[in-house]
Amino acid sequence: MEFNSYNANTPKWREISVGSYLPEKLKNLSEIAHNLWWSWHDEAQELFSVIDTELWNQTRHNPVLLLEKTSHERLEELSEDENYIEKMNSVYASFRRYIDTETNHSRPSVAYFSMEYGLDQALKIYSGGLGILAGDYLKEASDSNVDLCAVGLLYRYGYFDQTLSMDGQQIADYEAQNFGHLPIEKVTTEEGKQLVIHVPYADSFTVHANVWQVNVGRIKLYLLDTDNELNSEYDRPITHHLYGGDLENRLKQEILLGIGGMMMLDELGIKKDIYHCNEGHAALINIYRLCKYIKEGLSFNEAMELVRSSSLYTVHTPVPAGHDYFEEQLFYKYMKGYTDKLGISWEELMDLGRQNPGDKNERFCMSVFACKTCQEVNGVSKLHQEVSQKMFAPIWKGYFPEENHVGYVTNGVHFSTWCAKEWKELFKEYFDEKFISNLSDESYWKNIYNVPDEKIWFLRQHMKNKLADFLKKKCTEDWLNSQANPSLGISTFSKFSSNALMIGFGRRFATYKRAHLLFTDLDRLSKIVNDPQKPVVFIFAGKAHPNDGPGKDLIKQIVEISRRPEFLGKILFVENYDMELARKLVSCVDIWMNTPTRLAEASGTSGEKALMNGVLNFSVLDGWWYEGYKKEAGWAIPAESVYQNNEYQDKLDAELIYYTLENEILPLYYERHGKDFSEGWIKYIKNSIANIAPHYTMKRQLDDYYDRFYNKLEKRFKVLSENNYAKAKYITTWKKEIASKWNDIEIKSIDTGNGLNATIKAGEEYDITIVIDEKGLDDAIGVESVITHIQNGNERIYSVIPLELISRNGNLYTFKGKSCISNAGSFKQSFRMYPKNKLLPHRQDFCYVRWF
Repeated sequence: MEFNSYNANTPKWREISVGSYLPEKLKNLSEIAHNLWWSWHDEAQELFSVIDTELWNQTRHNPVLLLEKTSHERLEELSEDENYIEKMNSVYASFRRYIDTETNHSRPSVAYFSMEYGLDQALKIYSGGLGILAGDYLKEASDSNVDLCAVGLLYRYGYFDQTLSMDGQQIADYEAQNFGHLPIEKVTTEEGKQLVIHVPYADSFTVHANVWQVNVGRIKLYLLDTDNELNSEYDRPITHHLYGGDLENRLKQEILLGIGGMMMLDELGIKKDIYHCNEGHAALINIYRLCKYIKEGLSFNEAMELVRSSSLYTVHTPVPAGHDYFEEQLFYKYMKGYTDKLGISWEELMDLGRQNPGDKNERFCMSVFACKTCQEVNGVSKLHQEVSQKMFAPIWKGYFPEENHVGYVTNGVHFSTWCAKEWKELFKEYFDEKFISNLSDESYWKNIYNVPDEKIWFLRQHMKNKLADFLKKKCTEDWLNSQANPSLGISTFSKFSSNALMIGFGRRFATYKRAHLLFTDLDRLSKIVNDPQKPVVFIFAGKAHPNDGPGKDLIKQIVEISRRPEFLGKILFVENYDMELARKLVSCVDIWMNTPTRLAEASGTSGEKALMNGVLNFSVLDGWWYEGYKKEAGWAIPAESVYQNNEYQDKLDAELIYYTLENEILPLYYERHGKDFSEGWIKYIKNSIANIAPHYTMKRQLDDYYDRFYNKLEKRFKVLSENNYAKAKYITTWKKEIASKWNDIEIKSIDTGNGLNATIKAGEEYDITIVIDEKGLDDAIGVESVITHIQNGNERIYSVIPLELISRNGNLYTFKGKSCISNAGSFKQSFRMYPKNKLLPHRQDFCYVRWF
């Protein structure tokens, strides 16, 4: 009988999760495995490691997969092992004490939205610094026991795994994640089915998203994924790849994260005080929130007051090109239905994403939209605050960049995740027992000065030996997999010495990170690494975005150089930079090097992780190191000499790197004075730990967010919300009246005596009197004198002098003040009026300005 294949139906597959078999005595292992608490508690990781060390490594330290792959016989054996059961019960008791602690509700509650989360290498929903930062934030929120939940996306393929071809070409490998093997859980309905959120797209079709939950200690992270059989072939891949696909897929992802994420929270009955957008990817949460308030009966502007007063936008990207822009036609395709829900025109919606409202040539920018719909905006370091103030200045016309409200919270790192077990044990031995609960208190860290120098030196050497063993095993396996010459491993590691000064460089391989600086002068570099008295080893790791040709070329160049005879065993490129490799590098090398183009590094955190492990930083004064650097606690490439010519700047900085290595770093490390270690080097380590580390913990960062933003937002939102939103309605009406009369307000007179003469005397005060006709407004206008000067080629504020209201006669308001310029030089002076109301959080909230 003949069967025709065209009669066969296409199979329709449904994913089924099958739990692993566990003996009754080991049931607690499954509960621990499904909470990422284990990822930052060494005793929990050891509990899984001893089950089968080799399998633990093969499963990339994923306890869920480990338990599934462990043989029935081994599990039965462990269930009869009294020592193991005792250890498991002890760990489980610690876990339950931690989890069962009641949440502290004294601080504002927060819903945190991010496109990626770096929690552990077992869960591939991160690509780099932004995700690692978000993951650390959730862990610290758990440790600090705050009321916070998080929202993100669950990617089928996540970000890619990196392998290198024989000639050093980066190959991106996308391996599908089996969700049943991950430390995640399905969120289920009362009927026991997985919860599915039905997200409207373009009012013409719906995307169906499964809901998953990641337990991060006490914190719940909710993830949406569209790999659902209810979806079309075009929509199932929305969450296949992190930052994958074209701009249209990016927009689909951001709709899912923002609007779908808010729909999910509503479905789960979760309402928070503050909504925090970690980057502009999540900005569309505010579209949904506006629609919800309007549906309750509020006007668009009243709803905006409430949404803004409870929203925070954190920007991580220091250059405009790094933000998400969408062409109007594409944005219209998916967002056109929201104009009716919002009660505004399409042009008004587009203008919310434009720096210049009405400019038809300007695309919709998610970051601009976030700035306009969030009361508070912050950068991620002090220097990045200044960069962001300039970048967003066109949104708030009438104010100089340094005047706008963009604040900052410098990034930190989660101590328990990134500090190696050996260092934790040393801190436990010499530090106060309250240390772990007071990580941002500098006084506890000062105890490092009580630790014997020899102990720190030998601990550092122990870590380097661990790294050498790890690298030899990993690199040899990687090279064999890429079919490189078998002799490569032998020739490389015969010349690799863990006694050499080890310098690490691990990060995303974007060109602005300037990994190439070290290779500017190969002859000089060869002399440095091959000095028999003062040897050096450089270890590189990092991924280039699959579409970043120059970044991939740079990796290839470094690999090629590392295989030249003079650099074998002296320069090493390690494949597939992930959280596991990062932990090894930042805890084991001697120096962490960072060489970004100035003002291009928003913050950076890898160097912060390194300093928690006694690793010294050698970096450009950019990002967090601009604030963190202290003499005799690391090294800095100065920020004073900045040139527009990138090639010249690179040559200058390369020279500074070589010079600092040759004349400062290497002499200090190898200066032993008859001892087995360098006292000078240990002094630097102690200074770094005591004076820098406490200021870059995630504990400090979380507290800063509450102190600088969350508390302020909660307070204002409560005021606006009371009595059926009475104050929100009042301030909306007030703004409407100001806007309607703004152009009619008259400047009746300005009297400055001799204060505006072409030449005045330095230090002499001049009276200023200004009379304004407010046209029926009730003391709603403020007036000030603004004096500017040229600084470093830019016009900057010299002083702002508020004028005091001294009298009122009908609609005429008289303001008076004193003007004074203390310094000689060239200055400019003008006057500025602005609306004032105690309910305004800052000037940019209602950005009406008139200069005269």
